[in-house]
Amino acid sequence: MEEEHVILSFKGLVTAELLASVLQIMETKMESMDESPKTKKKVFNVLVECLQNLYHHVDDNTINTQESIERKSALVMISKENGVFTIRTGNYIDIAKASDLKERLQIINSMDKEGLREYYQTSLELSMISTKGTAGLGMIDIARKSGNKLDFEFLTINEETSFFCLNVKID
Repeated sequence: MEEEHVILSFKGLVTAELLASVLQIMETKMESMDESPKTKKKVFNVLVECLQNLYHHVDDNTINTQESIERKSALVMISKENGVFTIRTGNYIDIAKASDLKERLQIINSMDKEGLREYYQTSLELSMISTKGTAGLGMIDIARKSGNKLDFEFLTINEETSFFCLNVKID
């Protein structure tokens, strides 16, 4: 972790309380860093979106078996090296949903800044709010706010489950 210049790392259940704590910790750490207000704002905004995605999209199976508790777990790691912040997240996802997400991420990564702005507006106009209270705009927002392509990977766990890894660079 020291070699990777990790500022904050967490693995476990994602709760509203956790999100508030992580944001408070990062806000405090960012205040002590010699970063421009613009960089601080970008990092904080991307972090909020990443954490909201984890919170809204972790598997919400209501049976609390050890396996379901593990599936509700997520990873968050924030690092800074050579002036570039990296926010890494990971969470379990159904393989069926992984395919759709991969397609959306490839579309997002194929766009430039203006294309992302238009895609966001179109998605906002056409989208329906899901049962989880989201409109599916988080990944578009992360790409827009970070100014970089989204680095992602889906690791197959078993026939039904993948582990989704997202790395977002902010410079």
